[in-house]
Amino acid sequence: MSDLFQPFIKNKRQQNLFTIAETLAVKVKGRVADGEKHATFSLDNLHDLKTEGYVSLTLPKAHGGEALSLYELLLLQEKLAEGDGATSLSIGWHMGIVMELSEQTLWSPDKFSMIAKEINENKAVINRAATEPATGSPTRGGIPETRAVRDGNHYILNGRKTFTTMASVLDYYIVTAYVEDIDTVGSFLIKKGTEGIRVEHTWDTLGMRGTGSDDLVLENVSLSDDLLVEVNNRNSKPSPKGWLLHIPACYLGIAIAARNDAINFAKNFQPNSLKTPISEVAHIKQKIGEMDLKLMQARYFMYAIAEKWDQYPEKRDSLGPELAAVKTTATNLANEVVDLAMRIVGGRGLSKKFSFEQYYRDVRAGLHNPPMDDMVINLLAGRALQEGP
Repeated sequence: MSDLFQPFIKNKRQQNLFTIAETLAVKVKGRVADGEKHATFSLDNLHDLKTEGYVSLTLPKAHGGEALSLYELLLLQEKLAEGDGATSLSIGWHMGIVMELSEQTLWSPDKFSMIAKEINENKAVINRAATEPATGSPTRGGIPETRAVRDGNHYILNGRKTFTTMASVLDYYIVTAYVEDIDTVGSFLIKKGTEGIRVEHTWDTLGMRGTGSDDLVLENVSLSDDLLVEVNNRNSKPSPKGWLLHIPACYLGIAIAARNDAINFAKNFQPNSLKTPISEVAHIKQKIGEMDLKLMQARYFMYAIAEKWDQYPEKRDSLGPELAAVKTTATNLANEVVDLAMRIVGGRGLSKKFSFEQYYRDVRAGLHNPPMDDMVINLLAGRALQEGP
């Protein structure tokens, strides 16, 4: 285990959980090239995540899980991302959604028990399908163009969802739609294989190719009205979502991988113009020190806020700005760390023979995951102005 993780593992339980992620990280790292080539989520990775029981860890213990705390989730996701960022980010959505459904009464008890049983016994994997071509990220407040029209005791859904991570391998989709008869946005639980849904392989991006974030297309999908599992309350203020810290944890894991590879390169590369490896060169040492300083800043901030979330549930409603600040801080510093790693390695970092160019492409995706930097800065400014000096 890297010394980077030692300060954050605090007990035997966390060590045991961490070992699961550590084992998986080694396995998924060996399959990165396949995901990069085909822009799909690896079926072998999915098999390992299910076999190791990783997908059920955030379930409550009463439903067969380990009731992971937010702190523990980040510890595991960060380590998994060291092996492959795309795998970590992808399964992170499932893990976080299960955590959210476990902690909040978003669904009726019978619906949650049903999906919990599917996850525990059949290792089902779920994700939300919310983003659309016209509305962009749902965090910007756009109303879905996907429509749900009542037909007796059923709803008929039509629409297209973009950026549906793991679309082709998910067992269940939670699809947002504008529900016409109640004039609000709701979410429907749809099982894979339901008539009228299909996945279009549209994912062709620079980075995070292995997430397989394709389009989910719905054409006259008929669903019983009990599959409307969530209905938005326009009068209620959205609660902060601690589980979204799986996003910065993922990108910090990528940065750690780049840092480790850069140090190994520096310690073993000795051009014939030098009598020592380049790790002894002053400006290389400077860059290595800068990498670790940036990682310390981001990681101690992230884990401190996660610990606060876990230890003081009564304060969660006030942690929105801090959660958002963690994401912005971590993803930007992760990009800076990978850039430093590239500078240490030099032109070789652009070669497909090394992983640096992949780290460089993948880590940039974090800048486009919610919340966006401008929203975070405005949020912090608004709070400062409201509270006053």
